[in-house]
Amino acid sequence: MLRYIYGDDLYRFPRLRDTMFRDRADQFKNRLGWDVHVNEAGEERDEYDDINPLYVIWQKTDGTHGGSMRFLPTTGDTMVNDHFSHLTDGVRIESPFIWECTRFCLAPGAERRVTAALTLAAGEIMEEFQLKHFVGVFDPRMERIYSLMGLVPDVLGRVGEGRDVIGVGLWEMREEIFAPTLARAGIDRATSKRWFRTAFDHPQWDDMRAIA
Repeated sequence: MLRYIYGDDLYRFPRLRDTMFRDRADQFKNRLGWDVHVNEAGEERDEYDDINPLYVIWQKTDGTHGGSMRFLPTTGDTMVNDHFSHLTDGVRIESPFIWECTRFCLAPGAERRVTAALTLAAGEIMEEFQLKHFVGVFDPRMERIYSLMGLVPDVLGRVGEGRDVIGVGLWEMREEIFAPTLARAGIDRATSKRWFRTAFDHPQWDDMRAIA
């Protein structure tokens, strides 16, 4: 199922939290070879994990991480503005209607529907928070994932060649994308809405702690 958890609340769910950060290390450091820091616990964390981002996490039936993304408002510190402004000609992406999406991660052996479920969650965030766009840094792998989900980013800038291309772009979750995304994820819209509203309107911390 989908969980929406702010960084300050991750301590409540140690199993979900720890497996997410370890899966990030496995994906970004070991499989993709990114220049990221992995701590002594085998976790990939950065400074943006310390400023209370919103995480969307696919939680497996055993309470561990199946896939996740991280969101931050562009009115505060973001990776795009702090490290990739050379791709936007120095223009900062700042708006209360644009959030940054980073650290798209899938656990080893993740079900195919997890990507669709995370895309669905991004759409729910966009709709419920009345956002217009997400901004993100992407490589060819992520651009392919966007395209497979029917999401074509508005590219603001690119650098590099081949597999080393890095781009920055804006994307949105249009209403017509929801139906095929729900079908791929095997989730109905009522369930998706219930997961979102439970997280933000009526947090069920005891239920979540029981499997953490």
